[in-house]
Amino acid sequence: MVSFDYIVKDVMGLHARPVGVVVKAVAAFKTTKVTIAHNGVLADGKRLFAILGLQVKQGETITVSADGENEQEVLDSILSVFKAENL
Repeated sequence: MVSFDYIVKDVMGLHARPVGVVVKAVAAFKTTKVTIAHNGVLADGKRLFAILGLQVKQGETITVSADGENEQEVLDSILSVFKAENL
């Protein structure tokens, strides 16, 4: 299992459009479990509403974890979406 911490920079926090892009990118990795944690609450990284339910605001830290095949590739993909979306 590999993970990274990320501080959300977007004024709107984690919102639907960039989270939708993340979910779409992660969906291609069927055998890898992706989890996003915020304040002790875990969300399935392949479920849009689960991630939005974390209610992450600007300046808050999330931990993104991947477990399974292609772990690092999945995390690299997520991080590139975060950077491209200026999240």
